[in-house]
Amino acid sequence: MKPVVQEEKTGCGIASSAAIVGLAYEEAKQIANGMGIYAEDQSLWSYSQYVRSLLAELGVDTDKEEKPFISWESLPDCALISTKWHREKGKRFWHWAVFVREGDEQYVLDSKKALRSNIRRDFGRMKPKWYIKVHTWQVVLPDKKFATLAFSGELGVRQQITSSSNRIEDGKKRKNNIT
Repeated sequence: MKPVVQEEKTGCGIASSAAIVGLAYEEAKQIANGMGIYAEDQSLWSYSQYVRSLLAELGVDTDKEEKPFISWESLPDCALISTKWHREKGKRFWHWAVFVREGDEQYVLDSKKALRSNIRRDFGRMKPKWYIKVHTWQVVLPDKKFATLAFSGELGVRQQITSSSNRIEDGKKRKNNIT
């Protein structure tokens, strides 16, 4: 998986979703905006349902509820994590990032523009509050076709389980062909 840098100060949810499916930030932003999801909307960083809805639209199957972060070792092979969790005027806020484990390697894709590297391995510095497990996701192939992928359990290897000829055009909604 490759990192996607957020193009807006508050676009971490859109960028994390884009990274999971292999889209450019602008493409994911167009789809999100078409759903009524905007980076400037503070609800995007206070409620997980917006990112879950965007991921579902992009063909990603996730857990329906957040689970408390216990340790990096206990995380699933792919998960959205909430970092920099805090309260402002009684409202919850956090920064979205993506945890990935592939074989013996694990890292976090952090979309923050100011970072030297958007692939992080400084686990002691990051303090997730909770996570959302990602079960399957779709990646955009070079010809703009989609392949649905899943991690194959403890092996941490991505495995193609379906393929679709649907394309993203002008941010229009596409049909999901997950089997």
